[in-house]
Parts: sequence; C-alpha cells; structure tokens
Amino acid sequence: AIMIHELKIDEQYFDAVFEGIKNFEIRYNDRKFEVGDSILLHEIDSKRRYTGRKVSGTITYITDYQQKEGFVVFSFKKN
Repeated sequence: AIMIHELKIDEQYFDAVFEGIKNFEIRYNDRKFEVGDSILLHEIDSKRRYTGRKVSGTITYITDYQQKEGFVVFSFKKN
C-alpha cells in the first residue's frame, strides 16, 4: 500500500524544494519509506511553527549508502 508521509521541513530547505532545486531528503527512517510513497512537506519557521506552505511529491529512489545508522536519503519528484 502506498503511504503518505507528512513531514516538517525548515524554511531554508523548503525554498529550494519549492523552486525545484532540491529534490532529495535525508531522514531518519522511522516511517519505512518506500519508492512510490507520497510525501507532503510542511514548511516550518525558526520557531517550529507551520507557515501554511507545503509541497507534495512521490519518492523515486531510496538509499542508506554512507548514512548514519537508521537514516536514508530519498529522491522525489514534485507533484
């Protein structure tokens, strides 16, 4: 089953995703991310509050190569 992962993302990273420059995330894999899953990135400000801006995407590739224990890198395509 395809999961939808709702994730928080800091302003400084959100802008790069929004502009299409950044298409990957490094995350602790406590959610069992899988290729084909959907992500919904919610921007948060420096006080950790939601700004209301968000971007959705689909995970296209996942690896744990050279990552800290329990972490993965996944690439995604914006929807």
